[in-house]
Amino acid sequence: MKKSFTAILAVSVVGLASGTIYAQPKAEISVGGDLVSTYVWRGVYQSGFSLQPAIGLACGGFSVGAWGSTDLDNFKEVDLSVGYSAGGFSVGVTDYWWGGQRLADGRFAPYFRYGEAHYFEGTLAYEFGGKFPLCISWSTMFAGADKKEDGKRAYSSYVELSYPFSVGAVDLTVAAGAAPWAAPAWLPGGYDGFQVSNVSLKASRPIPVSEKYKIPVFAQLAVNPQLNYVNFVVGLSF
Repeated sequence: MKKSFTAILAVSVVGLASGTIYAQPKAEISVGGDLVSTYVWRGVYQSGFSLQPAIGLACGGFSVGAWGSTDLDNFKEVDLSVGYSAGGFSVGVTDYWWGGQRLADGRFAPYFRYGEAHYFEGTLAYEFGGKFPLCISWSTMFAGADKKEDGKRAYSSYVELSYPFSVGAVDLTVAAGAAPWAAPAWLPGGYDGFQVSNVSLKASRPIPVSEKYKIPVFAQLAVNPQLNYVNFVVGLSF
């Protein structure tokens, strides 16, 4: 379960002309992480058993965050993101860095060479909410190392539909995602055209370990029709 605490950036300001006190939005800082048996992203295997820490700051609809993943075989990922949400709409930009992946010349990806080691992606999403909490998202990489073999920008993209619901004490999410065209940044094989890469079902439930503490445990079955394989992941959050 993510641990969080609230920091008050500003309690109020005084309107000198009217004498009115205006409340300022609170900033919420979250710190947590996951342990997963397999790291799978958009239906594509990334690495084996992994520790995935996260930290975020949210205030008044704006958010910034850092997320990472490290396995036992030198795979390393660090992602930075910024976003804004209002109503059911959200927009964000993510900087992906896969430090454990070697470049074509055998070197590990250097962090501060953004053109060859980073992938920048913009995402637009809408969640209907209420009794129909369907979420639709579209993500496109627009800068960095996301390029075709000829050096031109690939604009690797991913569109996903997800729907959360509950059965008893178990929270479930069913999702389906696809690349509308070639996506060399994350979908290997050199395929082109529309490619369904992720059809998944995730189930999560808090497991009591004491009278006051529970550990959220989850399992996810993810089928990749494009690459013709399946992943089954189990993990816990803290």
